[in-house]
Amino acid sequence: MNKYTEKKKRNQVFQNFIKRHIGENQMELVRECNTFLSFVTDKTLEKKKLYKANPCKNRFCPVCSWRKARKDALGLSLMMQYVKQHKQKEFIFLTLTTPNVKVNYLEDEIKNYNKSFKKMFERKKVRMISKGYVRKLEITYNKKDDTYNPHFHVLIAVNKSYFKDTKVYIKQKEWLDLWRDVTNMPEITQVYIQKIRQNDNKELYEMAKYSGKDSDYLVNQKVFDAFYKSLKGKQVLVYSGLFKEARKKLKNGELDYLREIDLTEYIYQIFYIWNKKEYLASELHDLSEQEKREINKRMISEIEEE
Repeated sequence: MNKYTEKKKRNQVFQNFIKRHIGENQMELVRECNTFLSFVTDKTLEKKKLYKANPCKNRFCPVCSWRKARKDALGLSLMMQYVKQHKQKEFIFLTLTTPNVKVNYLEDEIKNYNKSFKKMFERKKVRMISKGYVRKLEITYNKKDDTYNPHFHVLIAVNKSYFKDTKVYIKQKEWLDLWRDVTNMPEITQVYIQKIRQNDNKELYEMAKYSGKDSDYLVNQKVFDAFYKSLKGKQVLVYSGLFKEARKKLKNGELDYLREIDLTEYIYQIFYIWNKKEYLASELHDLSEQEKREINKRMISEIEEE
């Protein structure tokens, strides 16, 4: 419950910052967000799984964005398994960044990123190696000099032969030169590129987590407004090629065969109520036989955060 408590406390800070941006009906959902949680648990009361809750589903809410990231991380893992197994592809993880900007340049910088990225992936050498990608926009805030850093995390599917074929392999220095060229920013000092393993949860979370860390955008109202304005309505994750195909299958349930079954035997239900500063366990119930049938031996729906 520690993580839920921490995120719910941050939700209360978030309430103060979001109220100028949304109507009263939405505000009521934000205030009531996850004030009620129901978990199912095994006989030891050690293994718990969220069963029911009352989320606000606001993309900036610390609780809801954290919950969504866990689900998105699993979805991404399933898509990668499909692309690896059925399309015989491997993956590289690319991070593209530029120097930090002041708040009044943030939105323009994001537009420039989109244009530069499009240019880069239209270059012959990149077009040849990319069989599809997932691209995520993320923004970080530097409190020290009051600047923002938008950047892209990109997961790219490549042929298995990519790493050994010197004709198509793109070295780190080439990625850097390409990014400098399309952005027209010779002052860029680095791009980050690495081969990734399919079950590397660290990279999955890097891709799946929300576009801004709540520890960044809940600093003060001014910073929150900058994040809100620059990210509102933006597509956080963009899919192309094989990943676009895999995402359709994921949504249709065609990748469910790749999901693991939760083998925990749940027998109790525990209710928690938010009491301004903490969650209080209010009741413990035995699950009915019907509830046990509905809950047990079901597919895992999210990846636990490490």
